[in-house]
Amino acid sequence: MLDQSQGKMFLAAERGHTETDWFRSYNTFNFGNYRHEHKAPFGPLYVLNDDTLAGGKKMTLQVEEDAVIILLPTVGAIIFIDSQGYESIVEAGQAQVYAAQKNTSILIGNPYDDALINFLQIWVRQPVMNAFEPLVTGFDLVHNKNKLMEITGGHSLPACFIGKFEGRQEAIYPIRQGNGLFVFVLEGAFEVQYRLLETRDGLALWNTQEAELEALSNDAIILLVEVPV
Repeated sequence: MLDQSQGKMFLAAERGHTETDWFRSYNTFNFGNYRHEHKAPFGPLYVLNDDTLAGGKKMTLQVEEDAVIILLPTVGAIIFIDSQGYESIVEAGQAQVYAAQKNTSILIGNPYDDALINFLQIWVRQPVMNAFEPLVTGFDLVHNKNKLMEITGGHSLPACFIGKFEGRQEAIYPIRQGNGLFVFVLEGAFEVQYRLLETRDGLALWNTQEAELEALSNDAIILLVEVPV
């Protein structure tokens, strides 16, 4: 019998889109001026932006409520500076996890003069009692294929996993009771809980104890974010 999990698709082609001559952003959920009745946040997960920044450019973000922010470069690297004086450089193959308090300002910049960078912003609403310096974690997708690797770490942070799979390789992700799972395909194609996801598609799942995934293409990359719902 098929698992009667509840789910909602967030297709890449239906994302919000903002573009200038130096910046492009695709928004999985409602963000900025993009508003759609079917693109509401998934529990506390309320930002999943796919951003491209031109060489030498920078952008400033304002944190309007406490949140854990995960920054994940997919091409190149980013410069990160916040209003508390924290500064870092995060490269592709790394993720930065940051507990941001309300009214914090964040600057994200492209360290290269003549190359585009691409990165994901993932924001999860969560009370931040004590801010801490950004936690930068590394992961090796090349030498750890066909398994999921946690990139956040720590029980007080949202669980976030990434994995690179060969075609027809499978994995099962157990979901804690009371939580839901948001799946985002970075590259390639997957079948997740009997649903087809292609590059930059998302899927929200709830009322299920686990998520089964199977890669349908070689070198397919998937991202999982588990949050209470």
